[in-house]
Amino acid sequence: MIFAHDTEAVLRAAVWLVNSLSPTDGDRLTERAQLDEFLTNERYSGDILGTAEELRQVRALRPRLRRFWDVDDRDQAADLVNELLAECDARPYLIRHDELDWHLHLTRNDQPLEQRIAAETAMAFLDLIRTDEWSRLKRCAATDCSDVLIDLSRNRSKRFCDTGNCANRMHVTAYRARQRGLE
Repeated sequence: MIFAHDTEAVLRAAVWLVNSLSPTDGDRLTERAQLDEFLTNERYSGDILGTAEELRQVRALRPRLRRFWDVDDRDQAADLVNELLAECDARPYLIRHDELDWHLHLTRNDQPLEQRIAAETAMAFLDLIRTDEWSRLKRCAATDCSDVLIDLSRNRSKRFCDTGNCANRMHVTAYRARQRGLE
C-alpha cells in the first residue's frame, strides 16, 4: 500500500465519480439507485438524504473533480485543493465508528453529501501533492478513451482505466497489428 487505506479508497472513489461522466461513454450516474450503489461500495459516512437534489449535487461535483486531472503541477493542484477545502468548510477531527479505528473526518455528518465527498477527495489529493506523487493521476492511454485513473502500482506502470476494458482492447489491437506485419 502506497498511501493510507482511506486515502486510496477515496482516490478510487474519485476516479469512479469522474468517469461516471465520461466523454467517451456518457453519463453513468443518472439515477438515484446508481448513486446508492456507489455509496454502498465506497461507504461514505454521515447523513444520506436519498433525494433528487442530493443526486444533482453529487453529479455537479464531477466536472470539478475532473479538473484535477487537467493540471500539470502541484502548485495549480494545491490551489484547487485549498479552494475545495474552503468551500466545504473543512474542519478535521479524529473519530472511530463502526469497525473502523481512529481516522480523520473533515466535515460534519450533517453537511451535504457532495461537500463531504469533495472534502475527502481534496484531502486525498493533498496527500498526493505533499508526497510528490501527483504524477499518479493519469488519463487512460487508450486512443479511443478519455477516462481518468489513479496509478497505485509500485512502479507507476498503470496506463489504462478500469471502465472500458481499454487495456485488453489495446493489447488485442497491437497483437493484430503485429500479426499483419508478419504476413
